Amino acid sequence: MKAAVFHSPGKITCDTVEDPKILDDHDIILKVTSTAICGSDLHMYSGGIPQTRPMVMGHEFMGIVEETGKNIIGLKPGDRVVVPFPIACGSCFFCRHDLPTACEHSNPDHYGPEGGIFTEKGGALFGYTDLYGGYDGGQAQYVRVPYAHFGPRKVPESLTDEQVLFLTDIFPTGYTGIMWAGLKGGETVAVFGAGPVGTMAVKSAVLHNAKKVIVIDTLQYRLDRIKKLTGCETILWEDAESTVAKIRDMTDGRGTDACIEAVGFEPERNFIDRAKAVLNFEKGSIKVLEACMSAVRRGGTVSVLGVYPVNYDNFRLGQIFDKGITIKAGQCNVHPIIDRLMGYVESGQVTLDDVITHRLPLDAVDKGYEIFDKKEDGCVKVVLDPWK
Repeated sequence: MKAAVFHSPGKITCDTVEDPKILDDHDIILKVTSTAICGSDLHMYSGGIPQTRPMVMGHEFMGIVEETGKNIIGLKPGDRVVVPFPIACGSCFFCRHDLPTACEHSNPDHYGPEGGIFTEKGGALFGYTDLYGGYDGGQAQYVRVPYAHFGPRKVPESLTDEQVLFLTDIFPTGYTGIMWAGLKGGETVAVFGAGPVGTMAVKSAVLHNAKKVIVIDTLQYRLDRIKKLTGCETILWEDAESTVAKIRDMTDGRGTDACIEAVGFEPERNFIDRAKAVLNFEKGSIKVLEACMSAVRRGGTVSVLGVYPVNYDNFRLGQIFDKGITIKAGQCNVHPIIDRLMGYVESGQVTLDDVITHRLPLDAVDKGYEIFDKKEDGCVKVVLDPWK
């Protein structure tokens, strides 16, 4: 089969590899009909998240059931399903407590209570390094889906692939940031990052009747696009100080009720930022998170959706304490909310496919990663067709 294979930072190519096989009675083999490149994939592409051996990429995918293990009930060949990006058993302590990203069984080689990219981790993810289980991902013509009695969801015939593909990750992730903020209606929300997850956070804030949504990004084309899609207000990031000042001017000097951090540890950085990270033995920067903590009002909430894999020096604990900020962070637990979100899509309350800017054959995956990483050609979201 054809698959997008990671070889080294900056090198992901479409290769011919062996077809996946059923390895457990709770597996299915899925014929992938649509898959996408996620911002998290760029952390592998850049080398920010380490991986030494080749592996098939991708955790945003859906398709048609090709084969099922002996213990699969409720799915059969020919069923069309969408698959949450975390790999979870459905029966351990954390799965039973709606925390499938902390699954105790899916990542046995690296699992543990400590947490951290180089220590003990939570559950496994598709196509996201050996640290997260070493499972091949779905940027391929076929993929093995473990614990398929728990993860995949059947898709209504009335919905196209592109209408539901982002139930895999970016819509649940953006929605989670708003859910964590506890919106009741009438709030002001700042979303840092106008990429795919930021866009879904804005759509989720609108679903929760936010009074005002302000989006911050370094690229005008992304701000223009998200404003067109959602009607939000926008700020072009020049530096943290001026950005925070503008947000306070727009919120009677208090700051927003909630800030959504949808950027992560690899924002655009200048030489001084990079030198500081080297001196402190840090990966990337927390400057966007710091801006969130300044921009949120006293007693507000910061939802951290961007990836932060290591510890950082000079973390602003004093500011958090003095302002009484609530911070919630982590990978999205897709399984407990995907059915609710499917309902939003099916009823027409939210549209997901308008975030797509590029549709490419899997053979062009190297181009897809390049333009997504470099933010060229107006790229916001790339969808790949494994069969073209």
